[in-house]
Amino acid sequence: MSERRLRSLRAKPLRRSASGSAPGEHSVTPPSAGPPGRKGSVITAALYEDGQRSSTHGSLAETFQQLRRRPGGMAWIGLYRPDPAELQSLAEKFDLHPLAIEDALEAHQRPKLERYGDTLFVVLRAARYMDSAEEVDFGELHVFVGPDFVITVRHGAAPDLAAVRRRMEDSPELLKRGPEAVLYAIMDAVVDGYAPVVAGVQNDIDEIETEVFGNAPGVSRRIYELSREVVEFQRATRPLAGIVGGLSAGFEKYNIDEELRRYLRDVADHATHVTERVDGFKQALQDILTVNATLVTQQQNEEMKALAQASHAQNEEIKKISAWAAILFAPTLVGTIYGMNFDHMPELGWVFGYPFALLLMGAVCVGLYVVFKRRDWL
Repeated sequence: MSERRLRSLRAKPLRRSASGSAPGEHSVTPPSAGPPGRKGSVITAALYEDGQRSSTHGSLAETFQQLRRRPGGMAWIGLYRPDPAELQSLAEKFDLHPLAIEDALEAHQRPKLERYGDTLFVVLRAARYMDSAEEVDFGELHVFVGPDFVITVRHGAAPDLAAVRRRMEDSPELLKRGPEAVLYAIMDAVVDGYAPVVAGVQNDIDEIETEVFGNAPGVSRRIYELSREVVEFQRATRPLAGIVGGLSAGFEKYNIDEELRRYLRDVADHATHVTERVDGFKQALQDILTVNATLVTQQQNEEMKALAQASHAQNEEIKKISAWAAILFAPTLVGTIYGMNFDHMPELGWVFGYPFALLLMGAVCVGLYVVFKRRDWL
């Protein structure tokens, strides 16, 4: 098969159907999925033989029984936020490791790959971009892969496993290669789902750059919030290299055919591209934050400079007012003294008393003017 058929799977928003089941796969209502009043978590439980769906079942027990009656078949079970009893039932029927079941219940795991005997346990973090809120919504996906079964446990809206199932069912030559092919298709869907997220984050960064140089209010907060989203995105994408490396290491030991190896290498290439882009986003946001801090500092310095200049101009005006007040105060003081009209004031009877008083007031005013002028107060 030369043409690659595992591309362009996009995550869909989480919506409940009328029956209350989770989105993303064809819904089946199990007859005994839990206590009364609770909807079952089994979304789809189907058996495949020779790349074709042979039957669909409404309960985990029925699926397991039919699988054991059909050697060479493969069970593909999809669960959405199952309760402990359902996972424990799966563990007993498919011999799943208790530690893997515990991780699947916790739902807050980092992407990883664990091998328990002949069963693989893979944790993936799918993502979708919420443009209105400028947030990245992360969904957690746990995948159990055994010799004849694939069990998916979702804790979020992404990825759209119904699209993966339809694509695989449309490619029976690929589906009949077994559970590993399903795992690689799921990984491909998760990695492809990162593409719109990368585009959305890139668009936000472009907008932020424009806002930074436009002195838009609140841009610092937007940079910080987007940086947090990018860090979370890094936590989802960086471990993919280790997961792919772990799968590649088992190619020879578990006799994985060459076609599936090519698919996994293609997934690895796209995962590496996404990881590099996300790393670039983090560095770009750090640079933008530095530039924004520099611009804010410059703006504050300009404001402080303008304030200092205004204060200096005000001080100059006060100095001028004070100088003129002092100059005008001198003749007022002389006039006030000689206006007291005491009887014993010899200057009042002096012929040159009045000219002397005027000359004194003028001399004092001129003297003060010269002093203030030399000190640049006037």
